[in-house]
Amino acid sequence: MKKKGFNLKVFIICLVIVFLVAFIGSLFTSGNSSGDWYDSIKPSITPPGWVFPIVWNILFFLIAVSLYFAWQSANNKQKKSVLIVFAINFILNIFWSFLYFYLRRPPLAFIEIFFLLISIVSMILVTWKIDKKSSYLLIPYLVWVSFATILNYLTII
Repeated sequence: MKKKGFNLKVFIICLVIVFLVAFIGSLFTSGNSSGDWYDSIKPSITPPGWVFPIVWNILFFLIAVSLYFAWQSANNKQKKSVLIVFAINFILNIFWSFLYFYLRRPPLAFIEIFFLLISIVSMILVTWKIDKKSSYLLIPYLVWVSFATILNYLTII
């Protein structure tokens, strides 16, 4: 594959897209992640509330950088695959927040989070074939969502 120089325009587009996803998801989370309902189901191993925005902002930045590296290194056919797996993941990411925090349906969110995990693994596999560093950048996301799966499970047992 032909190496390309840094493309600031594409990098900014990747950041905007990913942080737009984060913003949309936060619309369902903020205001619903504190209070009596969440406090009554929150597992004891849940990190303090201030940890979540820090971790998620780091993860969303890593996702944006991953998207950038994959997009820049991909040929036209691969770009379609990158677009599909990232778009599906973004929709599932938002949908989990909607189900869990907005609708307050942890059992449904628990089912949905498995699709989210599959989409992250798919992102890793697709980007692995294009740019390995892009793939590595998604591993913390997989680890965090795996932990979120455990927390989600503990809220429904």
